[in-house]
Amino acid sequence: MKIAIGNDHAGTSYKQKIVDHLEAEGHEITNYGTNEDGSVDYPDFAHPVASDVEHGKVDFGIVICGSGNGIAMSVNKHQGVRGALCWIKEIAVLAREHNNANVIAIPARFTSENQALDMVKAFLSTDFEGGRHKRRVDKIACS
Repeated sequence: MKIAIGNDHAGTSYKQKIVDHLEAEGHEITNYGTNEDGSVDYPDFAHPVASDVEHGKVDFGIVICGSGNGIAMSVNKHQGVRGALCWIKEIAVLAREHNNANVIAIPARFTSENQALDMVKAFLSTDFEGGRHKRRVDKIACS
């Protein structure tokens, strides 16, 4: 699977743990995130991830910032991107099953690194249910 990941300074260690796991699983990772802890602007890392998802260069995106909100708002400006802010594994599963989310946004200041990794694993291994949910998802995008 091809996955793009982006993070600001709040998510550097989370990103590394997630990337290490995903690469060990054989996934191809494009890292747009900072590798430093100094203050940076989350949109600078969100937009390249979202662009890759939008243009079909990757299957999924993962974005991480302090609250998860700003980076989620940024990715959701792109057509065809459905970024879901997730803080527990069950929300990550529902984001895939019901919303066909293709980007997971993680709030580093409100989850542990292990929780974040569990959410990513659940997100990437959960299929979209379709059915009544497809009708709703089809109404999300603005043309």
